[in-house]
Formats: sequence, C-alpha cells, structure tokens
Amino acid sequence: MSSYMANASKQSPKPTPRPTDAELDILTVLWSRGPVTVREVHETIAARKPTQYTTVLKTLQIMTEKGLVRRNDEQRAHVYESAQPREWTQQQLAGDLLQRAFNGSARSLMVGALSARKASKKELSELRELLDQYEREAL
Repeated sequence: MSSYMANASKQSPKPTPRPTDAELDILTVLWSRGPVTVREVHETIAARKPTQYTTVLKTLQIMTEKGLVRRNDEQRAHVYESAQPREWTQQQLAGDLLQRAFNGSARSLMVGALSARKASKKELSELRELLDQYEREAL
C-alpha cells in the first residue's frame, strides 16, 4: 500500500457517505482551490454548467451534515473546505466500485478501466511502476 493511501485510511475513523455527482463537482472545486466561499464555488461550477447559487448553498449544507465538508463560520461569509483529501475520497470510491461492480476483482476493475478509455504510454508505464511498488510492499 502506498504511503499516502496508508495515511489516508487512518484519517477518518467513521465511514463517510459516498458523494453524489453534484457533491463530487463541489469537492473537485474545493480540492483544486482550497477553502472557499459558497459564491466562489458557485462561480467556478457555473462557468462550466448552469447552476443556481441556492442549489450550491443547499448542497454544501447537506455535505456539511454528511461530514463531506467542513464549514468555517468565523467570517461573515462561510468558508467551506473538503473534510478529506482527494486521494482518500478516490480510494473510497474505487473500493466501493470494486465491490459493487467488479465483485472485488482488482483485475476486472483494471481491465474495465483500460477498456473504457485508451491509456497513454505514460499512463501504462506509471501503472506498471505502481504494480511493481505494490508487489514489493506486499512481500
């Protein structure tokens, strides 16, 4: 297991709910920009697709209740940040997908991912390196 995955798995003792597509859009903004206001999240998302400010606000409120984001309300405008790093969330989503769609088979997951989209030579090389690293760590 890579060090960031080992550390990420230790960061949250209770399971966090799987984010919806809309919640993932917001998390992506938070991961790329860091702590931001609702307005900043809305402006970033609205630049890509039409969305209402109130929808973003309500979604962030729900995400706070679920534990997906943290809200700092010390300033006039509430500032939101992701409760977990991107890698941790990706690991949780991949694990869930692995169980639900691939019956726990990492091989089937990888074949499915590689069949869905052509990987570049660089990506394939990086995958080989990761597999070699996992194999060394498993020994």
